[in-house]
Amino acid sequence: MPQAPSDTLSRRHAAIRYRLTALGLDALVVTSMPNVLYLTNFTGSSAIVVLTADRLLFVTDFRYVAAIDRTRGTAAECPALEIERVDSSYDETLAALLDSLPGARVGFEARHLTVGRHQWLEASLRKRSRVSLVPTDGVVEAARVTKDAFEIAILREGAIRLSHVARQVLQAVRRGQTEREVAAAIDDRLRGGGFEKPAFDTIVASGPNGALPHAQPGERKLTEGDLVVLDFGGVYASYCVDLTRTVSIGASAPRAREVYAAVLEAHDQAIAAVAPGRSRFDIDAAARDALKRRGLAEAFGHGTGHGLGIDVHEDPRITRRRAETPVSAVKSETEGEHRGDQVSPGMVFTIEPGAYIPGWGGVRIEDDVLVTDAGVDVLTNVTTELLEI
Repeated sequence: MPQAPSDTLSRRHAAIRYRLTALGLDALVVTSMPNVLYLTNFTGSSAIVVLTADRLLFVTDFRYVAAIDRTRGTAAECPALEIERVDSSYDETLAALLDSLPGARVGFEARHLTVGRHQWLEASLRKRSRVSLVPTDGVVEAARVTKDAFEIAILREGAIRLSHVARQVLQAVRRGQTEREVAAAIDDRLRGGGFEKPAFDTIVASGPNGALPHAQPGERKLTEGDLVVLDFGGVYASYCVDLTRTVSIGASAPRAREVYAAVLEAHDQAIAAVAPGRSRFDIDAAARDALKRRGLAEAFGHGTGHGLGIDVHEDPRITRRRAETPVSAVKSETEGEHRGDQVSPGMVFTIEPGAYIPGWGGVRIEDDVLVTDAGVDVLTNVTTELLEI
């Protein structure tokens, strides 16, 4: 699978170091595995990165040392990576490493370090060094919001592959199949389409189950007259793409066509609202207003979209404006950079309005979009016509 080139990793490191300087930090301990991947190309299950002004210290155990060594000298080598092998435990190795650093203020990812681990590290460092652990929030995630050229190329390819899978799925769905059977077939097609795994648990929700946005596939059979929500995604080269279509089993009823048309208008209006500098709240409002005009405002309860990347749900969140909440003590000064109102070129997110009517069913239509200098590029390419299967 493709990996970020060394020069791309270097630019990512520089961006994080710039943020550390702004925060008055001498180093950052990265324990979130998606963030470790972003900084190093490492796809294993256990590692810690300590990033300083001039070093990248990679803490891992014997299982992954050889894998890291194999990347040396390749186009995807992580620049200036220094392996710190774990001999006893990760936390003991980390404490000894931090104790050896000249800097005193070390940031840690407050969302990704448990209270127990933090307390142990604090106690261990207090005994033998002057290192102060400083909570941060979103330092690496802020950089991940705007995708670089490598990430955009991967997400484009992932969207092309997902669109191909979706077209196969739409041709294969038949009445009489159970939701669970359809979901299993989708997952098989995702793997056959070159995806490492599904990006999340595939959703197949038929008839009244479609009123549940995150319904789990069950033994209900697809029945004449059902609307069926098909929501699935895949992980390609460690990046997630996501798509939803709603189909009719047999001829669609007038009410089904009415609700579908309303959701499609909301989908199209939201995409048309995407442009550099546009508020993410205004993009959400474009979808919400379209549904409100059709009398379906109360049927749309979730946000219009979410960011895509190494995680299937990232910033920016395309959602309603809500009252400001108190600033948490763990939020870093970079908080506003990845939760600001405006979208900008390089951001990739979903547009996925829906309408959910208890006891009747639901409709959701979802595509992946890229904000460009000129406006918006829809990455997924599957018909949005209501298909009667």
